[in-house]
Formats: sequence, C-alpha cells, structure tokens
Amino acid sequence: MTTLDPAVPEGATRARILAAARCATRVGCAVAALAAAGAAQAHFQLLFTPETALTGAQALHFVMVFSHPAHGGPTMQMGAPEAFFVVSQRGDDSEPVKTDLKSSLMPIEWQSKDGPVHAYEASLPRNATRSLGDYVFVFQPAPYLEKQEDKFIQQFAKTVVNVGGVPGNWAEPVGLPTEIVPLDKPYANWTGGVFRGVVLSDGKPVANAELEVEYVNYPLDIDVHRFAADAQVAFPQGSFGTMGIHANDRGEFTVGLARAGWWGVCALNVGPKKEHEGKPLSQDAVIWVQVRDMK
Repeated sequence: MTTLDPAVPEGATRARILAAARCATRVGCAVAALAAAGAAQAHFQLLFTPETALTGAQALHFVMVFSHPAHGGPTMQMGAPEAFFVVSQRGDDSEPVKTDLKSSLMPIEWQSKDGPVHAYEASLPRNATRSLGDYVFVFQPAPYLEKQEDKFIQQFAKTVVNVGGVPGNWAEPVGLPTEIVPLDKPYANWTGGVFRGVVLSDGKPVANAELEVEYVNYPLDIDVHRFAADAQVAFPQGSFGTMGIHANDRGEFTVGLARAGWWGVCALNVGPKKEHEGKPLSQDAVIWVQVRDMK
C-alpha cells in the first residue's frame, strides 16, 4: 500500500512512483543480464594442439589455457600444473604405455583481453609419436579459486591424437578421478555428425551428469599466445554460447557437431573430491573433439 504525501500533488506522486518502478526495472534487467552473461560463459581447461589426426610421427606443440573459448575470454590465471602425461597404444593387442610429460611444460604469458595471464605450453619431439596408434594426452591443473563463487575448480582435460589411422586405446579410461571416455573417436569427426561419450567418476558411470558444450569460437594462435580477435560465428542468444545437456542414467551423452573446428565437452562437479582448502571443490572432466568439413 502506498501512502500519498499531502504536500505533493497526487499526479506528481504517481509520476514519482512510476519513475521509481522504471528505474527498478532497469536495474533488475541489468542485474539479470549480468547474471546471464556470467552463466553463459563456462570455464574450460584447453589442451590444444593444431592437429589430432596425423599421417605419421611428428613433433607436437600443446598449449594449456584456462578460459572461455566460445567468447575468447576472460582467461584465468593458472597455478603450477599437477600432471601432464600421455597413454599410448598401438593396435588392440598391445599394452598401453604411460609416459610422464610434466618436465616438458613451460610457463607462458597468454595475451588475454584483460592483459597477460599465466598459462603453459609443451613442445614434444617427433619421437613422442614414433609409433602408429592412439595417444591420450592428459593435463591436470592445480585447483583454481573462483572468487565470485567462493569455490575451487579443477578440470581433468583429455585430447586424443592418432598416428596413421591405426586404432588403439582411444575408448579406454586412463584412471583419472573423473574423465569422459569417448564412444566415438575424438579425432575423426565430420561436420554434421555427433560425438558420444560416457562420464566416469572413480571409474564408474555418473548417472544424469550435467555437461556444458562450447565451440572454440575464437581460434587459438599458439605462436603469439592469444585468441583470434574475431569470432567465427555470432550467437543469437546467450544459451548458444555455452550449451547445457545431461547424460542419461548410464552416464552417456551425445553432442551434435554443427561446425568444423574444435568442440569442448565438460562434465561438471562429477569428481569424488568435494573440498579443497576448506572450500567447495568442483572436479570436472573435459574432452576435446576436432571436427572437419567433408571436401
């Protein structure tokens, strides 16, 4: 109920109320827009190398950046990584081999929209892919404190490289606390196809896991350590930047691959550890999928 001020004409009072209502609406819309913008930009641990389907052995260059690839930022500061390794296998009959690559990591300054931030790269020699078959690269960063949410985020990222078209261990888990195990080869996908996977936590499927999917809309320039200045596509609305899906009761999911380039799939808060340094911890599983046009 509104009480009219007898010293002010009734019409003026009503005008003042309407003006206040319009102001409140504008503020509310602004807050909602800011909240929606924050929700539409998901964190993704990138583990990027330009080519994942190799015809033969070659040197590899990886960059590890913690960012929002659909929007080209913001990009977060990274702490010292906890692990970087590869599990390789030639054919279905051989045993998988795990190789520690942490010593190859080098700190870099990634040139973000808000200035340089800490990131990492690794240059691997040709003999790192000397055998035909699959190479499952894994990067495990230190937990990142997301101050706005007052919680830590740790994402276990996987990128699968194949040499020579000989299949290997691309569909096998590598024993991470949480991971996405592909049901389709992440390195052999045509535009318009689908990518399927299973979300695991401690080796068991996660029923109804929540996932986010992003297209790398700003290509990475790994030589100058920055995202491209221009977007590849314009999103009609915020929910198209970060697309949300859920796994089924067996932890399985399917993602449509609408455009050539790179797609990231992230399963949220599915790891077994829920706390770090007295704060909530979200352990996420990330896998990267490369898509090509059929020409």
